[in-house]
Amino acid sequence: MYINGQWRLGSSGLHTDDVNPATGLVFAQVAQATEDDVQEAIAAAYAARGAWAAMLAGEREALLLRAADIFAANRDALRDLIIQENGSVWIKAPWEVDYAVDCLRSAAGCIRQPHGETFPTTTPGVVSMTIRQPLGVIGGISPFNSPLLLGMKKIAFALAAGNTFVLKPSELTPLVGLKMAELFEQAGLPAGVLNVLPGDAAVGKQLVADERVRMITFTGSSKVGRVLAAECGKHFKRVCLEMGGKSPIVVLNDADVDYAVDAAAFGIFFHQGQVCMSNSRIIVERGLYDVFVEKFVAKAKTIVVGDPRSPDTVVGPLVRASHAQFIMGQIADATAKGAVVHTGGRHEGPFFQPTVLTGVTPEMAIYGEESFGPVTSIYCAEDFDHAVALANDTSFGLSAGIVTNDLQRAFEFAQRVESGMVHINDTTIADEPHITFGGVKNSGLGREGGEASMHEMTEVKWVTFQLGKRQFPF
Repeated sequence: MYINGQWRLGSSGLHTDDVNPATGLVFAQVAQATEDDVQEAIAAAYAARGAWAAMLAGEREALLLRAADIFAANRDALRDLIIQENGSVWIKAPWEVDYAVDCLRSAAGCIRQPHGETFPTTTPGVVSMTIRQPLGVIGGISPFNSPLLLGMKKIAFALAAGNTFVLKPSELTPLVGLKMAELFEQAGLPAGVLNVLPGDAAVGKQLVADERVRMITFTGSSKVGRVLAAECGKHFKRVCLEMGGKSPIVVLNDADVDYAVDAAAFGIFFHQGQVCMSNSRIIVERGLYDVFVEKFVAKAKTIVVGDPRSPDTVVGPLVRASHAQFIMGQIADATAKGAVVHTGGRHEGPFFQPTVLTGVTPEMAIYGEESFGPVTSIYCAEDFDHAVALANDTSFGLSAGIVTNDLQRAFEFAQRVESGMVHINDTTIADEPHITFGGVKNSGLGREGGEASMHEMTEVKWVTFQLGKRQFPF
């Protein structure tokens, strides 16, 4: 683990095995943080917060840009680590590295951004203004599906805003988190500004409970996010949550069906469907429904499943091999209640075949539950209004897409759909580090990215200056 600029094994000497999801073989052993380690990390971040916040904007900017260059220079090593530890396929892993580099550069550009405002007042001689200041120590809990991308999005903007950071990486991808610390160290990040603690849920609980940690930023399941939100509420702690999704892509009758098939296929089969934005629900207007189903099923059957190191592979292993049984349970429940599996519906170990269902109804678990795998359901909409109603019939609201040449319908959909993000004539998967990202309903609380992160990770202070002497009434 990495605490206060030092590499250590942890106070207990405990470790866990880090397993390659594609092979099932252990390739590393990683130290596990104890309560004492967490306390040391928080103390280090707390002690470092003042000097880091006081660093000149240009110096902090130069450091993040230097870090971006170092991450870029280590692109191949990072790519290989993500493939080995995360099971990411060849097309996804280097994209994730490039995103992290872009994120650092975007964060560097935001350093000069947090600014206050001046306000007219009704009190004579008063100059009134607001200023933005860093929160202090921020605790981050990152997920396994895109460990570098989502870890970096939290760290880079927190540091840009003048905060120090304690990261608890996913138990399934701790080495990516530790590699981030190593490269930040090479960039010259001062001791204590970033600390990385591999460990279980107990680490996150301590970060939430400690009053020195002013904010928790989390990406993961809605179930865990709800618990974190409740606990942060108890401690009056700021929280930003990016959680699950059951994202819809709507295909209207006037759409280019081949393009719509390609967009929807990318939106569900990219990274084995282990993306919170995956379009696990495809809603097609009746006039195009039959031909769309036929073409989409044919497309799914061409998807290459296998070794994530192969450039031809599209679907690699699920990070948790045991998760395949959860998905199989969803499919079994759906077929028992009348759904039809057109292709897939089976797996070999962690390798789950691209799966397409129709006839899914609200009585089936898969209708409302996130699968987090390469599994999608296609629904028939009678008309545009019905398509919108189906899109909104979910407890989630992260991302949505629509494919149509009708500009009126496209913008009406963007206004009516209950989703934090909407992509017209595109898939549901989209993310750029400088753009606001987040969901509604059970998909999230708060926003990440660019100026949104800078606002979430700073606080506003009102300052007045009295020119001359104020006249008091007594």
